[in-house]
Amino acid sequence: MPKESPDRITIRRPDDWHLHLRDGDMMAAVTPETATRFGRAIVMPNLVPPVVTGAQAAAYRDRIMAHVPEGSGFRPLMTCYLTEDTDPEDLARAYADGIITAVKLYPAGATTNSASGVKDFDKVRPVLERMAEIGLPLCVHGEVTDPSVDIFDREAVFIDRVLKPIRKKTPDLRIVMEHVTTENAVDYVRDSRANLAATITTHHLIINRNHILSGGIKPHYYCLPVAKREKHRIALVAAAISGDKRFFLGTDSAPHTDANKLLPCGCAGCFTAINTMSCLAEVFDAAGAMHQLENFTSLAGARYYGLEPNEETITLVKGEPVTYPARIDTAEGPVTVFDPGFPLHWRVE
Repeated sequence: MPKESPDRITIRRPDDWHLHLRDGDMMAAVTPETATRFGRAIVMPNLVPPVVTGAQAAAYRDRIMAHVPEGSGFRPLMTCYLTEDTDPEDLARAYADGIITAVKLYPAGATTNSASGVKDFDKVRPVLERMAEIGLPLCVHGEVTDPSVDIFDREAVFIDRVLKPIRKKTPDLRIVMEHVTTENAVDYVRDSRANLAATITTHHLIINRNHILSGGIKPHYYCLPVAKREKHRIALVAAAISGDKRFFLGTDSAPHTDANKLLPCGCAGCFTAINTMSCLAEVFDAAGAMHQLENFTSLAGARYYGLEPNEETITLVKGEPVTYPARIDTAEGPVTVFDPGFPLHWRVE
């Protein structure tokens, strides 16, 4: 149980169960921001070209570790990108050898660097069956890419068209619905008896679609899946603070340079690695649920992935507003830090 007082709480060190670190200069700049704050993170494989084999995942892990500050203890948990050509035995070997922790499903064209994703789900059936056999989790970006489906409905349609058939045909497959954004997804997870969990991002607990579009377009709030109506945000908060072990933190922290965010066709993603714990503490405090913060950030995800919680703890203290940099500098250009739009009174001591 967390050690809690009205203005101070000590919890196990948090984990991030959905993270983008990119590669090269960007990775060098953003990796320390996560490594100094989190114990572990599920690292997304959507590089260019994507990480599709165990050997590529091991090489990517080594590149990440080269930028982890000495003494941080941070552990990147690697994933492979599911394609229609994925070799199920390569995944099985990588999982057995401790190289990968999960496999990522991107419907082709759903989000950043997803062109190599799956179009025909029947072609990946043997891979999914092998994963179910060995207990290797599948992380899904839950949106359809049918242009006839409204962008605000793509998650709900994905559940009916894609996820339900997958789970019916491969019921033993362990699945994480990543960055859920709708009441529909929350209800679907709650109504499922086994083998299904969901991550919720920091920014989706805070913003709705009005933040992106009201009073002018706000590119730094644009993400995929896109933020939805306020009723959906409220449903996400209710799930996060509920103590339900099937919902846990995956920040989906996604760094893009300002130049790429501010293009006429700008990139999707919010960079939240730096201030996530302060933002979450505000959300949980406002809901009177600080006692559930540890479950959401530090316990439920580890349990689902079959890992022990981090032994190390952190302490959050409430006081005068804490400030974070508006952006960080990288060799590729500045990256804007997510602005929650309200003061942050909780800081990590």
